[in-house]
Amino acid sequence: MTPEIIPRLDTAAAGFDKRLEQLLAWEGVSDAGVQQTVTDIVTRVRREGDTALLEFTNRFDGLQVTDMATLEVSQARLEEALRRISPAEREALEQACARVRAYHERQRQESWQYTEADGTVLGQQITPLDRVGIYVPGGKASYPSSVLMNAMPAKVAGVREIIMVVPTPRGEVNELVFAAAKIAGVDRVFTLGGAQAVAALAYGTLTVPRVDKIVGPGNIYVATAKRMVFGQVGIDMIAGPSEILVYCDGQTDPDWIAMDLFSQAEHDEQAQAILIAEDEEFLHRVYASIERLLPGLARHDIAGKSLAARGALIKVRNRDEALQLINHIAPEHLELSVENPEALLPEIRHAGAIFMGRYTPEALGDYCAGPNHVLPTSGTARFSSPLGVYDFQKRSSLIGCSAQGASTLAKVASVLARGEGLEAHARSAEYRILK
Repeated sequence: MTPEIIPRLDTAAAGFDKRLEQLLAWEGVSDAGVQQTVTDIVTRVRREGDTALLEFTNRFDGLQVTDMATLEVSQARLEEALRRISPAEREALEQACARVRAYHERQRQESWQYTEADGTVLGQQITPLDRVGIYVPGGKASYPSSVLMNAMPAKVAGVREIIMVVPTPRGEVNELVFAAAKIAGVDRVFTLGGAQAVAALAYGTLTVPRVDKIVGPGNIYVATAKRMVFGQVGIDMIAGPSEILVYCDGQTDPDWIAMDLFSQAEHDEQAQAILIAEDEEFLHRVYASIERLLPGLARHDIAGKSLAARGALIKVRNRDEALQLINHIAPEHLELSVENPEALLPEIRHAGAIFMGRYTPEALGDYCAGPNHVLPTSGTARFSSPLGVYDFQKRSSLIGCSAQGASTLAKVASVLARGEGLEAHARSAEYRILK
């Protein structure tokens, strides 16, 4: 019997819940071998700085570099990349950058305060991080869109300095990545990658500045290193494989739906692409489209393995069941390929990004729609949000008491402090009570 290209499930079938949980299961924790390797790398970079960076870069990226100056990309070189790419590529980058900036400018938070009747001032001061590090995958898996999505919210937030690291394995340089860094206003770029780059950003070396937060996608070694240095610096998230969940009413062209599923499946063999529909005949038509279109993809081998291992076409009994399934899965990307997607929004509680209607493929969000494509994966949309300006801003509470306000608050604080057995707290407050 020929195995299915993509599994077909039915919520009414016995054992569905178990099959679904097996489908969704993804072990994001690195194994002991990866953990030990990353620990060794991070420890050595922390102790030996640039010397360790040079050694690991040469070893893992197949280079023969003898000094750190070779690993820093000048602004002139970034400008040269802008000249090397085609006019169409430059225009696309600039348009995407402008749209991403415009969207994120609406997220910017401002400081605020108010004054109570007795003169006490309360508020919140918003300040940007001083310096952030952006990790961008390099070599063949180069993503200029990642540069824009990570740099622009930091720029809009007012971050003073953006440091980008991007590996160039075997000397492979992606001109679009360098050009995107120039367009986005990245301040310094180093051709570093892997756990060693994360360690350098977290602890700083003689050449690489220490940052306050590290953002951006990477492989399991990068993810493990980010987890390890968290606390020393902030991080955006520990991202798992890319995901897409499509809910369709059966009225969209099945070829469109098949290609939308491919758009995530081609990322990685561990990526996940799921379609939910009530119309069984429509699911059969999508399956036929997948069968016909998959062999023509340049990355058909990767997409095929992803669909077979982690993909699914799921028949649900009704709309309510579909919504329950969506909220249970909490997908990174959710396409509502239905006639009236806005009507479903009040019932969708968990999703990283929601793409509304038949003419809104997830791919537009990856590049140029405007919202950030750095999204929570592996069900973490239940408690986390897309990367945004707020990730690069800090909030400080403001408290300024008048004499009368201090006296009033001190009476309350005194009672609570003594109730907690903290005499100095109580007496500190009591000194401010007006006689």
